Amino acid sequence: MNLPTAKPTKSLSLQWLLIVPFVLQIFGAVGLVGYLSFRNGQHTVNDLANQLMQKTTDVVDEHLDHYLKIPHQVNQINADAVRLGLLDLRERKKAGHYYWKQMQVYDFTYIGHTSHDGSGAGAARYDDKTVTINEQVSQPLKNSYTYTTDADGNRQQLLYNVDFDALNQAYHTNVVKAGKPIWSRIYTWYDSSGFIPPYISASAGYPLYDKDKKLIAVLLCDFHLLKLSEFLRNSNPSHTGQIFIIERNGALIANSGTEKPYRIRHHKIERINAIDSPNPLIQSAAKQLQQQFKNFQSIGEIRNLQFDLEGERHYVQVMPWKDAYGLDWLVIVAVPAREFTGEIDANTRDTILLCLASLLIATLIGYLTAAWITRPILKLSQASEAIANGQLYQQVEISYFKELGILANAFNQMAQQLRESFTALEETNVELEDRVEERTAELKNTLTELQRTQAQMLQSEKMSALGQMVAGIAHEINNPVNFIHGNLSHLQEYAENLLKFLQLYQQHYPNPVAEIQAEAEELDLEFLQEDLVKILGSMQLGTERIRQIVLSLRNFSRMDEAEFKDVDLHEGIESTLLILQHRLKARLERPEIEVIRDYGNLPKVECYAGPLNQVFMNILVNAIDAIEEVNAKRTDREIKDNPGRITIRTSVVDSQWVEVAIADNGPGIPESVKQRIFDPFFTTKPVGKGTGMGMSISYQIITEKHNGKLECFSTPGKGTEFAIVIPIQQQQDLHKETGFL
Repeated sequence: MNLPTAKPTKSLSLQWLLIVPFVLQIFGAVGLVGYLSFRNGQHTVNDLANQLMQKTTDVVDEHLDHYLKIPHQVNQINADAVRLGLLDLRERKKAGHYYWKQMQVYDFTYIGHTSHDGSGAGAARYDDKTVTINEQVSQPLKNSYTYTTDADGNRQQLLYNVDFDALNQAYHTNVVKAGKPIWSRIYTWYDSSGFIPPYISASAGYPLYDKDKKLIAVLLCDFHLLKLSEFLRNSNPSHTGQIFIIERNGALIANSGTEKPYRIRHHKIERINAIDSPNPLIQSAAKQLQQQFKNFQSIGEIRNLQFDLEGERHYVQVMPWKDAYGLDWLVIVAVPAREFTGEIDANTRDTILLCLASLLIATLIGYLTAAWITRPILKLSQASEAIANGQLYQQVEISYFKELGILANAFNQMAQQLRESFTALEETNVELEDRVEERTAELKNTLTELQRTQAQMLQSEKMSALGQMVAGIAHEINNPVNFIHGNLSHLQEYAENLLKFLQLYQQHYPNPVAEIQAEAEELDLEFLQEDLVKILGSMQLGTERIRQIVLSLRNFSRMDEAEFKDVDLHEGIESTLLILQHRLKARLERPEIEVIRDYGNLPKVECYAGPLNQVFMNILVNAIDAIEEVNAKRTDREIKDNPGRITIRTSVVDSQWVEVAIADNGPGIPESVKQRIFDPFFTTKPVGKGTGMGMSISYQIITEKHNGKLECFSTPGKGTEFAIVIPIQQQQDLHKETGFL
């Protein structure tokens, strides 16, 4: 009897079945919360913008109402003073002093009067700091005088004297024409002489009449419109928004930005229209208002609007403002949406992020739940497959589910016997491998240390042999040179005595016999007398130079100094440079390598002189090799334009340390090479030109023997600098160390 074969069916993953419902639920919740948060944020932004702009316009309105009443109140006070006889406008000097005292109380640009005949007096603060007194008389030509004042308001020196026709100025004619207190039109002032800084001002005028209704004078009180700009800047609650005031014709009066409401062109002040403002926000807001309302005259109540500037939403509120004296202005507040949306957007982002976090947590919980259920089955299946493939070391955890726990326990008992059989063998193999690796590592470290020690000994023997050879040569040269140098003084004395004797002989026997005369001419006796002294001087200089060279050679070797001693580092550097002079001087194939000495005022340093000279030698040789390497790749013209150069700089650091920096303009060192430059046996030179121990030994001499630092700074293509820093006085425990490898 044949049984039917089961057809394969598509299976569903248990993990997906558990995870997907959680994900769908949280995703729907995140989308709904995000949408509601976005809509709520938009409404909140609009409300906040309107509230902020309304509050700002209220503050500006209150300030304008209060501040712009004061000039007319001052004029009324002065008119009352004239009527009561307290102020006599004909006594211009006293009137000027009176106005000066008022200027100490009120923050205005000018307080004064212009009489019916053109004479007048006043006090001014044109530079917003210094109060001056001015006086004008009625006759033309240099009729206006301005004086500096002292702390009591007394006139001092004449500041300037100009022609001024006060009767034809707008602030005078407008008031006379109106016949009542008014604001004259805004006017600007530019003094080409530079005595008065440029300013833009509004003038409050008061016509003063006698009892017969005849004009006595026009009382004036001006204030600088930049003071309104300063107030708007201080009142602006927005970091990026703008508050500005314009006239009905669109001309700027004041703004909260740093831009002034006027510009100077061809030695004249020109007022700026809001739609031409250099501030892009003011310009855009004015254009939007002009497009919305056709002209500024038609705006009769507070209006709000929105516009986009460079892809960003901006809110604008315009408020008409008037007073009883003829001012009719528009106060405009423009605020970018980001002033409000920043925190709201942040809250929206936080909400969405929290929802996404919930989504991730729900997914993770679903995944963990599914894994918790399916993990025992999967592990048992994987372990069975592994044993079938010969991997006998398998063990599964006992599941919390009873049935799966029984199955897992039986599987573990079945695999236990196989594991025990192979465990002992594996432990033995591991132990043998560990022993072999440990012994191999010990041998490798020993070999490396032996090679390093051998190279250090070889390098030390080389330097010792060099020092002995240099000291021996210096000794052998020094003996005959000292003999020659010591006898030169006697020889010079003998020669001088002989020449004196010869001169004495010539003096007493001016007519020698013919044979002596002929021999004197043959020898050129006069030239011989002059040249002999010069030759002896040259020999003296030559032997002195040889003695200096011998001293430099002995200073470099320092074979008699095996302990710490106070040493002049500059002597060691110069001795090393002398040894390397044959590599520094010019050759046929290249010019001279220039050595720049930037020596500081160093004290004597307690150190091992010989090993420290060895460090100088290693660094300088590497610098010369680097320069020769880069010169080999350059043309003669390139070498001439940028010759090889080594700079040696010494200085005292923090009064306890000295620093010696040796820099070259070679090719520089790549970062990968610089990290290994102090490693033993590391070298980039060809085989046979370097052992790779020079910088390693130098590092050991500086850090271990002198308790200092040796650092390398390099930029590829620009050069390399080695900085040596050692203490001026060594610690006591270092004095006990002797010997160098």
